[in-house]
Amino acid sequence: MRAKVAGTLAVASVLAGCGTTTSADPTVTGPGMLTLERATPPAPGGEVGEASTEFAKATDLAMWTKLSDTEKDVDRIAKLDVNKTAKGMLYLEPRTSAWFDGFRGPFLYQDLAGDIVMHARVKVEGKNGGRPKRKFSLGGLMARQPGSYATPNWVSITTGTGEKSGQIEVKWTENGSSKPKEIPVKAGWVDLVLARAGRAFAALYKEEGGTWKVGQRWASSLPDALQWGVTAYTDWDSYGAVKQDPAKANARLVKGLPDLKLTVDFVRFLRPELPEYADPLNDKSVPDDVLVKALTPAGA
Repeated sequence: MRAKVAGTLAVASVLAGCGTTTSADPTVTGPGMLTLERATPPAPGGEVGEASTEFAKATDLAMWTKLSDTEKDVDRIAKLDVNKTAKGMLYLEPRTSAWFDGFRGPFLYQDLAGDIVMHARVKVEGKNGGRPKRKFSLGGLMARQPGSYATPNWVSITTGTGEKSGQIEVKWTENGSSKPKEIPVKAGWVDLVLARAGRAFAALYKEEGGTWKVGQRWASSLPDALQWGVTAYTDWDSYGAVKQDPAKANARLVKGLPDLKLTVDFVRFLRPELPEYADPLNDKSVPDDVLVKALTPAGA
């Protein structure tokens, strides 16, 4: 177990060896394969549990830090409040922005260390309701290496409009190069999980009334201490001539037609408890149904 980290940390490690799930047989038989019966859900409470936020009162916002405040970035948030616009919720409207390659968008986070499960229930809509109409209008969860502006390193799971409307987007970014994957999802509330367990990151999601599904697994060596939190961005269409120039785009607010509002019911942090013999990057060692049990809260 590792304690919550207070304040922004300077760390130098970067993503390495990112990729998708492997299917090689476990190196040991029997106990090398984690079964559904042996898997346990992540543990609530503890050090990271103190970072969990139900957004029941306006002062809950004080637990969260805006990236634009700590790393002197342009503030790309048009509206942000808790228990005001939406009762018992965090509400965020981003200005025209993007999290892709070297482009930056809004980010609210807490500094945490170690293996973590971040679970949130979110809803993404266009500003006038329905699905966002502007391309790459997405909101959800991100884990980011602090201070990685020059060589961005982060992973995320978001929902909204990507290339098409009604998508889950799972994405890892290594040294400023993003590799996104989109998965169709129905409109409405969605549960999202972004988790680190050992050498693996994983993104999982559950549509309202549905069952948990694995969106992606990645291998990474992101540093122990990361910024874990909530992101939302919108309106890639308006980037126009600066779509090839992230430095120029990041230096100012891009004028456009932002079309996203993000509502977050809660963000909860837990500790995953996988046995040492289980390899979460190997889907024969930890099949999808077992990974779901190990990385989603009991009863969620």
